Amino acid sequence: MEETKMASTEPNVYLFVPNLIGYARVVLMFVAFYFMTNPEMYHITVACYLLSQLLDAFDGHAARLLGQTSKLGAMLDQLTDRCSTLGLVMALGLLYRDYFFFFQCYAVLDIASHWLHLTAAHYSGASSHKQIDLASNPILYYYYQNRTVLFSMCAGNELFFAALYLLFFSEGPNFGGYGLFRSVVIVCAPVMFFKSVISIVQLLAAAKNIVVVDTDEHTRAKQ
Repeated sequence: MEETKMASTEPNVYLFVPNLIGYARVVLMFVAFYFMTNPEMYHITVACYLLSQLLDAFDGHAARLLGQTSKLGAMLDQLTDRCSTLGLVMALGLLYRDYFFFFQCYAVLDIASHWLHLTAAHYSGASSHKQIDLASNPILYYYYQNRTVLFSMCAGNELFFAALYLLFFSEGPNFGGYGLFRSVVIVCAPVMFFKSVISIVQLLAAAKNIVVVDTDEHTRAKQ
């Protein structure tokens, strides 16, 4: 009886509200993937893709507000971010074949920098990739600690690739001689560039942090 009572009070992490939002993001991501190469469904593709990305701004707030933070949610969030961007970049490589190498390089940099950063956070004992000690790196510190900057950079980066996808099929509504989709690509291109620079900085900083852990372990082993 006592064991049954204790089991009933255990939280069901799978049903945490932020994780439910995460599941919705995954479903939207796969819907976007399914229609991504269909020229007649590009509006649905982008709508599902951007909605999935937009929900990323809410699951963290829900987790903090409801006290439902979890390692599962954090990993689901990161994996969905990386996989959704990778899927779109792969499609863009097919649509813009002359720039296939660029999309390959971007995808590799995006995944490698975040994976190494998460690994460095794990080895350093941080509970989140945003809580790793970044005091020695002002660029990453400002990027991760200023939520306005973080949201703006991520949003601008996703809008760049989404608009580039739309531009392959249509210029969009015309404003002042420029199509909406082309205008968004032009405006967001610098954001994509600077976010890529930050990814390089993040990759190098994470490698340095892991080397520090390695050095400490070898020093202790010799002692």
